Amino acid sequence: MPLSDTPCLSLAITRLTAAESGHYALWVLQAPYPSGYVHHDCLWPLTLSQTWETWQSLFSLRGLPMVPRIPSTYVPEPVPSLAGNDAIPSSGQAGYTSRLMQHLGVQLWQWLFDGPIQSSLDQSQGIAIGQGNSLRLRLEIRDPELIALPWEIMQPQPGKQAISLSQQIFFSRTTSDVDPLPPLRIEQMLKVLLVLGHDDESDPAAAIRQQQGGDAQHRLKLEQEAEALASLLTRSTKTYSGRGQTAPVPCEVTTLLQPTPAELIEQLEADSFNVFFYAGHGMPAPDGGLLFLRDDAALNGTELAQVLTRCRVKLAVFNACWGAQPDEQGQHAIPRSSLAEVLIHHGVPAVVGMRDSIADRESLSFIQVFAQALAERSPVDEAVAIARQHLLTLYKFNQPAWTLPVLYMHPEFDGELIKRIAESVTEIPQQSTTWIDNQPPAAYLTVRNQPERKWRVQGGIIRVGSSEDYGNDLVLDEPGVSRKHAEIFCRNLNDARPTYFLRDFSRFGTLMLTEKGWHKIHRSEVPLTSQTQLKFGSSKGQTVEFIIDDSDST
Repeated sequence: MPLSDTPCLSLAITRLTAAESGHYALWVLQAPYPSGYVHHDCLWPLTLSQTWETWQSLFSLRGLPMVPRIPSTYVPEPVPSLAGNDAIPSSGQAGYTSRLMQHLGVQLWQWLFDGPIQSSLDQSQGIAIGQGNSLRLRLEIRDPELIALPWEIMQPQPGKQAISLSQQIFFSRTTSDVDPLPPLRIEQMLKVLLVLGHDDESDPAAAIRQQQGGDAQHRLKLEQEAEALASLLTRSTKTYSGRGQTAPVPCEVTTLLQPTPAELIEQLEADSFNVFFYAGHGMPAPDGGLLFLRDDAALNGTELAQVLTRCRVKLAVFNACWGAQPDEQGQHAIPRSSLAEVLIHHGVPAVVGMRDSIADRESLSFIQVFAQALAERSPVDEAVAIARQHLLTLYKFNQPAWTLPVLYMHPEFDGELIKRIAESVTEIPQQSTTWIDNQPPAAYLTVRNQPERKWRVQGGIIRVGSSEDYGNDLVLDEPGVSRKHAEIFCRNLNDARPTYFLRDFSRFGTLMLTEKGWHKIHRSEVPLTSQTQLKFGSSKGQTVEFIIDDSDST
């Protein structure tokens, strides 16, 4: 099944009323079935804020914004349900942190997946399982105060797998406030621009090095680090052996050491990179954080976003502190201020940033497995889950390493960096009676009242959209029609006569005329009968009619 056909459940969180209120609205933006679009209002509980503050006191290296419901005089204390005594013995620290990790994960799950939201998740996952597929779960957090929470650690019960570790649910964060994605290049190899920026200015060794005139030694060290990273990326992509055959994916790595902004932009524009990787010092700032390319030059997220989107980079990965954290002003988070948020809002299809500071050995472990998963043609969200599992195995569940990577994905991006190997097709002998009985009935689309305009369904499928780049058979240059809008295909249900279905992928939906009037089909599929009238994208669009031609024997 193509990646674009993977069932997706997209959720949104927003604050309902004034800034001091703890009332939130949770609702489904996208679901794989019509009745999955549910809404739920709830309160933010004090107990969840207490657990979150305790979690920060143990795991965070930065003073993060407080969840607003907590008074400023609140002092984090051990969570009563986890600690039997006021003091935690040192020998029990590992057990306590592990239980705290689970406790916060369970509380976040119970708050988000409450009532109809849980039902929508259950049914969406059931549809995915029925299709032999995984479910994509995307979370849009519209309240900036909730961005800092580690939603990636959510788990339904103690002892159950965290959602971001699952291979049945691919978790990412997203936003719906974006422009449609332009057509993406179809590529057969990984082309990585690797940028090594400036060291952390707070590092005492950096000051000593400058006093002793050690710039040459430092340059040599950077070159060695760049060579090691490039080798790591290239070597990781050559170890792929899947489906019983070796199929290494070519990987080309171009390296820049402490470039100026002009040099970085020039290199991005000179070649067609699909992955941008940055390692170096970074810090939160209002316009998407700051990346310190060198000691005298920094680049903010808004500036970087312009060139990444213009050069059609599909994935940006940042091994920099707090790339997924918003900046603060007066103990409150600034909306859309984190590097990852800014890039995704500007149209970069996928961004991986770190929620907190990450150690070099942890980031290298993540990068190695992440690159290998991409080389195996895994989509980006699956590759992040695989690499996260590796971090947990190496650095344990009760340590924050596996919780640090945060993935943002554009709502229209299917996560495909390089084209997947086509599945082999089993040919059915033409003399088979089963094939004769169940071949797709002849069908076509025609413009209403213009029967001379016909588009025949070839091979049991016809694709509709506004762009020829997506293999569309019917191209409609009309307002509201998405580049990849919908498809009509034939499915053989058990031993019954093959049935045609309409599957919608679009931003605005497809209108279908029923006995009760025009009905919108959005991100779902419905069966079609002959003479069904359709409008793609807008009620003002031309009416197209689907016809099953039983008289056609071809």
